[in-house]
Amino acid sequence: MTGFEELAKQTALYPKEAPLALKTSRNSLLIGLPKEVSLQENRIALTPEAVAILVRNGHNVIVERGAGEKAKFSDTEYSEAGAQIAQSAQEVYEANLILKIEPLVYSEFDHVRSGSTVISALNLPAHERGYFEKINEKSITAIGYEFIQDKAGNMPVIRSMSEIAGSAVMLIAGEYLSNADNGRGIILGGITGVPPTKVVMLGAGTVTEYAVRAALGMGADIKVFDKHLYKLQRLKYAVGQHVYTSIIDSDTMAEAIQRADVVIGAMRAEDGLSPVVVTEEMIGRMKPDSVIIDVSIDQGGNFETSRMTTHKQPTFKHMGVIHYCVPNIAARVAYTASMALSNIFLPFLLETGTTGGIEQMMYTNRWFMKGVYAHKGTLTNLYIARKFNMRFKDLQLLLAARF
Repeated sequence: MTGFEELAKQTALYPKEAPLALKTSRNSLLIGLPKEVSLQENRIALTPEAVAILVRNGHNVIVERGAGEKAKFSDTEYSEAGAQIAQSAQEVYEANLILKIEPLVYSEFDHVRSGSTVISALNLPAHERGYFEKINEKSITAIGYEFIQDKAGNMPVIRSMSEIAGSAVMLIAGEYLSNADNGRGIILGGITGVPPTKVVMLGAGTVTEYAVRAALGMGADIKVFDKHLYKLQRLKYAVGQHVYTSIIDSDTMAEAIQRADVVIGAMRAEDGLSPVVVTEEMIGRMKPDSVIIDVSIDQGGNFETSRMTTHKQPTFKHMGVIHYCVPNIAARVAYTASMALSNIFLPFLLETGTTGGIEQMMYTNRWFMKGVYAHKGTLTNLYIARKFNMRFKDLQLLLAARF
């Protein structure tokens, strides 16, 4: 290095990097992405690419150190995208809009600001009355992303995560049928001269659609049950191949479950908790070491014997049957799932900033309000209010009064 270069470095003559000028407005959002602490959750709600777009549109994003590591997104990527990297969860919860995957745990309530907005999963069966009282005490606007609708009345987060879960369940079933996990030692599918694996699927929604595609490719013998004929018709049209379908009937379904190697429960709740359609007596007649995968466990489950498990301890045996009841199956493929979630949340956040914030977003987009279950100290979900005998206030009336 020459003497001139050394002198230039110590004076204003040497060019220095300057942060890119970004537009800001009174509608700018301060978004916090905390590191998940529960249920071996590996996903993150926004990718670095999504953060970069938010920052270019005048919003601020705070990411807790290491929040994206399990989904293979580094702190450096978030920093280069324009996010502020926080060294602690407490710094992240200074944001007025918290975007996370799993519901708040009690230790996180100590950090979250009173009056802020939290968007996360709800996982209703995992909570007691005290949880919702805590949300109301902190005057939080809480939004369960599994209940958020789009303008067409669809639930985009559920659809996207169901596609992933449906694609993954047959791989999970194959793992636990094999000797590697002390299963029955059979291959999932069919080969020449050997009868195909018998798979029963409960529910004819998105999870089953993608699971059927995978199972058909493996050569499995599939039977699908649902209580709505139109869903079964739609499934056969979507798959484009002949699949055995039936309305749920105690005799027909019970016989199919008794002979099944794998039973997948994917019937979601129409209001509140998912329906329990398989009794303990029916499970007691299943083959030893057959496999149950309860995809609907986050809403209570479809099997009488189900109880929530985690990725660390994903299974348990009851009456000789292997039960897999992990609520966040998509976390097994965290990179893909995070990309999918980010594609949903990014347009929503950009529109929220454009309309002037969460409350204005709720007021101008009534289709969105189904996801809101608590609003600034008031419970706005009638099912939760009835279940826990809590006071309920209509969100539409609250917003009409406010605006």
